[in-house]
Amino acid sequence: MTFDTSHTPPVAKTGPATAVHHGISRTDEYAWLRAENWRDVMQDPTVLAADIRAHLDAENTYFEAVTAGTVDLQEALVAEMRGRIKEDDSSVPAADGPYAYATRYLEGGEHPQLVRTARDGGAETVLLDADQLATGKDYFRLESADHSPDHALLAWSADDTGGEFATMRIRALETGKELDDVLENTSGAVVWAPDCLSIYYVRLDDNHRPRWVYQHRLGAPVEDDRLIYEETDSGFFVGIDKTRSGRFLIIDCHDHQTSEVQVLDLDQSDPALSCIAPRLEEEQYSLDHHGDDFFILTNAGEAEDFKIVTAPVASAGRENWQDLISHEPGRLIIQHDLFADHLTWLERQNGLPRIMIRRLADGETHAIDFAEEAYSLGMQAGYEFDTSQLRFTYSSMTTPAQVFDYDLESRERFLRKTQEVPSGHDPADYVTERLFAKSDDGEEVPVTILAHRDTPRDGTAPCLLYGYGSYGMSMPAAFRVGPLSLADRGFIYAIAHVRGGKEKGFAWYANGRRELKTNTFTDFTAVARHLITEKYTGKGRIIAEGGSAGGMLMGAVANMAPELFGGIVAEVPFVDVLGTMLDDTLPLTPPEWPEWGNPIADKKAYERIAAYSPYDQVGALPYPPILAMAGLTDPRVTYWEPAKWVARLRVHSTGVGPIALKTEMHAGHGGQAGRFDRLKDTALAWAFALTVTDMTS
Repeated sequence: MTFDTSHTPPVAKTGPATAVHHGISRTDEYAWLRAENWRDVMQDPTVLAADIRAHLDAENTYFEAVTAGTVDLQEALVAEMRGRIKEDDSSVPAADGPYAYATRYLEGGEHPQLVRTARDGGAETVLLDADQLATGKDYFRLESADHSPDHALLAWSADDTGGEFATMRIRALETGKELDDVLENTSGAVVWAPDCLSIYYVRLDDNHRPRWVYQHRLGAPVEDDRLIYEETDSGFFVGIDKTRSGRFLIIDCHDHQTSEVQVLDLDQSDPALSCIAPRLEEEQYSLDHHGDDFFILTNAGEAEDFKIVTAPVASAGRENWQDLISHEPGRLIIQHDLFADHLTWLERQNGLPRIMIRRLADGETHAIDFAEEAYSLGMQAGYEFDTSQLRFTYSSMTTPAQVFDYDLESRERFLRKTQEVPSGHDPADYVTERLFAKSDDGEEVPVTILAHRDTPRDGTAPCLLYGYGSYGMSMPAAFRVGPLSLADRGFIYAIAHVRGGKEKGFAWYANGRRELKTNTFTDFTAVARHLITEKYTGKGRIIAEGGSAGGMLMGAVANMAPELFGGIVAEVPFVDVLGTMLDDTLPLTPPEWPEWGNPIADKKAYERIAAYSPYDQVGALPYPPILAMAGLTDPRVTYWEPAKWVARLRVHSTGVGPIALKTEMHAGHGGQAGRFDRLKDTALAWAFALTVTDMTS
């Protein structure tokens, strides 16, 4: 099977727009693809300008023509992956007072139901049916659903455009009817007041930035909502949460390297907002509460891999922070949660996670860890504070997810659920490995491998190499049903844990951002060469894949070393880095400057970004086949970035493979929202990889 290259790709018209910064001229011949009314498009895709829509439609028509021969394969892959998903599935119920809450899916259902049962038994009640809510909509995503402390009401929110503007409603659980309260343009996050008469929520501004925290009293007009907090720095986002004790509302203000926390004591009748510690550049902290103290996770001082400190509630400023869990270089503390008698935290060392438990009464500490070569752990704190049960999940590339309840005192593990694979799955049929590839400067880059046990190591196997490497996000070695379809067909599936993530601690992140961003790209190409040298695969047999900032990585390595790759899959790729960082009206631009640099204010940042920005560095190179995917209502990576990139690539490429763009006209950053609909994008990527490597049989 091959791609049908007899069709002529669309030729985007040009309308050069030149801008000058720091005395440097930059011309963008496809700037017209950026809709002037992009804010409106995020909420209503039908208002997109006719000429832009016509071009995107033409690109979709070309994409469909080129990939027409893979449709049967895509359908087979969807069926295969769907066969590994238990359709009538449900989560393990989480106890909260008199009830236990869970989510479940019905057979054939795309979206979850929220259900509950009485804790002492009885019939299950469906509180919310997202499939029903999604009926008749081109796009629907349930963003949140939080029950009130008295269990009588449910605050829920949903996005029905993909633009990530969540509309919040309140449901009376006894009757199933919605109250008159409708809150538009929210982030989706909600915190209930203890008296259940009001909620706290975050409202977005016109540039799609979470900026204001409001208190809404049920039944009152929205215009009467009380402003609790306003963020005046366009580079900071706002989020809300509640301490596990239930006493404090947490307002978290942050960009990618700095944070500041405000708290509101919900036990007081007329509480005043209190700042824990004013923001300091490159200092981050988050907190939870226990008794008279806050427990604060922070990188303050020299604790780049974070430590846990305590501070009195009455005087929680930095001057009163006392180390509880000291900083250890190379041991990254990721998350901490408090219970009535225990402190728990998730940490990562040498690329592998483990859960730590400390008894508050005497400080006795122990670990939960596992013996596999590569695996993933996650803590699920649940609703209850006064409990000795910790819930966590475990999986590996070969082991389906397992949910455990762990007794913090007796140290017993209780397996509550193992992910079912209805079509059958034997972990013994696969192998997972952890390798290390030496990058250009000598750094050892971790690589996680999944392969079928029978796949030869003679340099002939094709390889799907995935990478991300930004914002300190680590790629877990977790179980996914999709890569099994590649492994079963003789592929090596590899994750390159490149710099820019935190797999090896905070320094791994710091050495892959701003002035050192190119380390992310050279790490990825070093991994590709290592896999070739060690005969896991061969030159030109590697399909590189990445999404969002990982899509930027795809664009960068395509410019740096196109000969290494047989093909590239770039999902919602952040490829016009310089153009986006120069546009301070876009939702994420000011908060992203700490990650990439501010090219508006800093000439060196401008020159540095221009030197690697994939769109700016497109040239006369033998690019491999490229599949780019975009979402019209995506507020994170706007649709015009991949559209412009593909148009420019086609003009300059000396390669022979097709360069195709698929734009979801009714979806945003995450693509389609339904659990089975999402498989279609994965199947498309896999069919592309199989076709490029001639492995479709």
